[in-house]
Amino acid sequence: MKLLLDFLPIVLFFLSFKWAGTHTDQARQWLEPVLNQLSGVAIQPAQVPILLATVVAIVVTAALIVIQRISGKKIEAMQWVGLAVIVVFGGATLVLQNETFIKWKPSVLYLLMASGFIMATLFKKNPIELMMKGQVELPEAAWTRLLWAWVLFFVVMAAANLFVAYNFSTDIWVDFKLFGALGATVLFVLGQGVYMSRHMKPQNGAQ
Repeated sequence: MKLLLDFLPIVLFFLSFKWAGTHTDQARQWLEPVLNQLSGVAIQPAQVPILLATVVAIVVTAALIVIQRISGKKIEAMQWVGLAVIVVFGGATLVLQNETFIKWKPSVLYLLMASGFIMATLFKKNPIELMMKGQVELPEAAWTRLLWAWVLFFVVMAAANLFVAYNFSTDIWVDFKLFGALGATVLFVLGQGVYMSRHMKPQNGAQ
């Protein structure tokens, strides 16, 4: 469930981008009050889909954190980092009407997560183990391999995002952002599950 919520802003980003591509005039009318306050620059028709999608992503990301806060659930540090990154890079896209900033956002977030995991090892901490504490028992070596597998995954995804962003159209990048990122993450999590099942320690009292 949490994974689905994490991808909700990406799904709505995709849907709003595609909708605005076929309803440019209506999307532009919705955007004008917002962008007039931010920059006062006339909206370029070609930029309407990415601008609307960016507004939606910022609003949804913030709304999810507010809802989580109201419901009394703990907000993880990376959620605050994700909000800060989308506000900064999304805000730059809106103010400057330059899609380059929002295209960089996923890579920046991936690299921040990879850096956070690496920094945690300096303090003898393993974020993967801490997140799953009490749910799964694995040998220390297995937890370490999982952590570095996530670091490698984040770095590869950061590079893949920039490769698509700079070598293909924005339409294709938006498709990759949803299907590529979601598909790769689901496959990686499934592979992680298989690996963990092979290294789980027997439960206490098991026969």
